Amino acid sequence: MTDAHLDPTRKHDYVFLIDVKDGNPNGDPDAGGMPRIDPITSQGFITDVALKRKIRNAITLAHQGQPGFEMYVEEGVALNPQIQRAYHEGGAKEGETATAQQWMIRNFYDVRLFGAVMSVGDQKKHAGKARGPMQLTFSRSIDPVTPFEAGITRVAPNKPEDLANGKVTEMGNKHYVPYGLYRGHGFYSGALGTKAGVTPEDLAAYWQAMTMMLDHDRAASRGEMAIRGLYVFSHDDAYGKVPAHKLFDRIRIKPLGHSEARSWDEYADRITIDQDGMPDGVTLTSLNA
Repeated sequence: MTDAHLDPTRKHDYVFLIDVKDGNPNGDPDAGGMPRIDPITSQGFITDVALKRKIRNAITLAHQGQPGFEMYVEEGVALNPQIQRAYHEGGAKEGETATAQQWMIRNFYDVRLFGAVMSVGDQKKHAGKARGPMQLTFSRSIDPVTPFEAGITRVAPNKPEDLANGKVTEMGNKHYVPYGLYRGHGFYSGALGTKAGVTPEDLAAYWQAMTMMLDHDRAASRGEMAIRGLYVFSHDDAYGKVPAHKLFDRIRIKPLGHSEARSWDEYADRITIDQDGMPDGVTLTSLNA
């Protein structure tokens, strides 16, 4: 019997918690790489795009070479040639958009789960648009965060002529927050998943990627990042028994009310999970890392 959270024919709604210590969880290129901040509340946030990149990387790492686990959106790979593979390798003929789309869905994991627009490039040979059953939100910090900038130096100049002129260091900076606990939400449609041919193995790969992605995404700029919680509400049908927001309300984190937190310990005992009176047809699975 398939575990509830691995059943691709069901609807799943999930809550995830990510924390960062002395790092920049998601820099804003429009603000010089500063951590993303809500200017009104001073809460930090991490975009869904940043998290999807980490998920893709983790799945590629764990399932390299396995059929059906290639990535359509891949670093350093142009999208148009990926679409044309549906015609060169998948056997689709010009005008057979639906055939090309089905090949893309079967071959590329991220198309199958997240969906994709595949109508770019040569309009005679494209793959249309696929709706993805799996989506996730921005992650927002529980409390305000305070971004800092640290000046750094490097003892190797960029140019030989700088060294010849006596320049011995390069100056730079690093942006970081001392600590932040971020909460995000995700949704999986059993109806769309069935249409896309999502398998239990696909969902198992996704949950594994969520729990391991930060351990394999280390960088000096991101400090210590970890998944602190992953809670999956699984419905017993494809469409859902209860609105997602009512289930999310069962995972409560009491804010500190300030930006002075410096570790997970300050939040660990402020999280409550209401499992009493769970709605009929809904199962809660905790996949804490």
